[in-house]
Formats: sequence, C-alpha cells, structure tokens
Amino acid sequence: MDKPISNIHFKFMSFGFKFRDLLRPPKNKLNEIGIKPGFHILDYGCGPGSYSIAAAQLVGNSGKVYALDIHPLGIERVQDIASKKGIRNIETICSDCATGLEDGNIDVVLLYDTFHDLMDPDVVLKELHRILKPNSILSFSDHHMKKGEIVSEITKKTLFKLSRKEKRSYIFLKV
Repeated sequence: MDKPISNIHFKFMSFGFKFRDLLRPPKNKLNEIGIKPGFHILDYGCGPGSYSIAAAQLVGNSGKVYALDIHPLGIERVQDIASKKGIRNIETICSDCATGLEDGNIDVVLLYDTFHDLMDPDVVLKELHRILKPNSILSFSDHHMKKGEIVSEITKKTLFKLSRKEKRSYIFLKV
C-alpha cells in the first residue's frame, strides 16, 4: 500500500508547482492530448490540482474530471480551487489505488509524475486499464524516468501500447 508524503513535503511541493505552472501552463500539456468537451478524465495523483482544474475547463460542463490523490491535502486543495473558480465538473477521490469508477467510463487518464513513487505500479495500471474506454488514452509523464524505462514499464503487461511521443508527454492507448 502506498503512503502519502508528509504534510510539509506536500505543501513544499505544491508551492513549487505554482512556479512550474507559470513557466509551463498545464493547458499546454493537455492540448497535446486532444481533449474535447464532454470527455471524462481521471487525474491520477492529482496533487494540488493544476491539471485537474485545466482539464475541467477543457471538458466543459458536459464533461467530468475525477481528481484522485492519496493525500488529503491534495483533495482539499482541488476542492478549494474548484469552489473559488466556480468549477462544478470536478469530483475528488481520496485513494491509494482504487478509483471506485465504473468499467470503461473514462476517455483519458492523466498519470503525471506519480508512477516512480508507486509501490505496485502494475496494480495501478490494471485499475486504469479497467476504467478506460476501449482505445482511450493514458497520458503519461514522469521526469524521474528515462524514455526507454517509461515505454517498457507501461507496455510490459500489454495493457497499453505507445501511440505517440509528444513534446511534454507520452500518449498510450488502451489495448
């Protein structure tokens, strides 16, 4: 079972993300995916919600974003930002793996800078595969891993295949 980082570490990380988001706005990475209004998205390991908030704006009122994180502070931060911005299409999930979502209900999963910390990444990939619609997208980025390592780890169980490498992420399709 994965464990959340300390509150102080989470707050420090969140502070750093503010600068990251100014230099590299989350919408830029999300635009590589081709997100459309009405999509259902899971931001797995959402942290303070930078990508969740941007995705919620892209999917519009007809779409839905599920923001999942193991850390309660992440969930609180996403809820607070969504409330302040009047965003109503985000639902938060506090979990270390299980999403509680229906089979084949998600168009895109965002898995950003989380994979390297997972104790059992194969269990997580199996869960993500379960909730994704056929031929839907796993958008992956983890600056702690090398390209060859990323591709082999995500494709080794044949749940996903590499579709393309974008400037800021890898796009895998559900097999």
